[in-house]
Amino acid sequence: MAEPQVLFDYTGHLPECPTWNESENALYWADILEGEIHRYHLPTAEHSVLSFHEEVGCFALRERGGFIVAMRNAIWLADRHGLLQRKVCDNPSNPQLARFNDGGTDHLGRFYAGTFWGPGDYNGAMLMRIDNDLTPKVIQCDIHGHNGLAFTPDKQWMFTSDTPNAVIYRTPLNEQGEPGAREIFRRFEEGEGIPDGAAMDVEGCYWSALFDGWRIARFSPQGQQLEEHRLPVRCPTMVCFGGDDMKTLFITTTRENMNSDEVASYPLSGAIFTLPVNVAGMKKSSFIER
Repeated sequence: MAEPQVLFDYTGHLPECPTWNESENALYWADILEGEIHRYHLPTAEHSVLSFHEEVGCFALRERGGFIVAMRNAIWLADRHGLLQRKVCDNPSNPQLARFNDGGTDHLGRFYAGTFWGPGDYNGAMLMRIDNDLTPKVIQCDIHGHNGLAFTPDKQWMFTSDTPNAVIYRTPLNEQGEPGAREIFRRFEEGEGIPDGAAMDVEGCYWSALFDGWRIARFSPQGQQLEEHRLPVRCPTMVCFGGDDMKTLFITTTRENMNSDEVASYPLSGAIFTLPVNVAGMKKSSFIER
């Protein structure tokens, strides 16, 4: 079995939202706490960074070029240089207590972004969607920390996770892609790790980064664990598929809240890993504006 390998000489604070750009042969990702979007061009090993004025929870590449970016206080359209062009909407949560976190696009090119409830005293976070005409809509509430957004190849299910509550949900979608009532897909016990960011493969299996679990895992459409791949760091944060054949898994990890002793013991915390896999992943849509 292949072992995860470090992509290049880099460690971030809280890398998240890895996103493969097929036309550029490049990987993008956010470092949430540093307020950055990174780009790594695989053929040339060129690494570049865009800086923003506050935390970047998640983003998606726009069909027109540039990004849609969910920051602490608002969601913005930005050009390819990171210049903010238009505010789409404010954070509907209390931005002092809930920053944006995980997000991505569905097959219709609509942008989903969820929040993370900082105080941790109740499930005060939510998931919202930006439609193609830039209309914002809150989709789900009663969430502590939204993560794990992914959509099945048949377009019938949306998967999400609530990381602090150690649960993966799935939500049925109608023909227009509108969500119904979510249901529990899998709960995790102490010691398994808790489900963070995720991606879907072409067989409808769900790949989850198991934060605090030292591993990533692949789950069948019925919730059975089919594979696990161990990592040399405690906290993977998200996975995405990429490469020429979409059979390379990119894995972001973090060193957030780690003391100096743990970072010294596990210096690759915050690195990005690659892993060849046998099944291709689903391609992410760009955000489409109309």
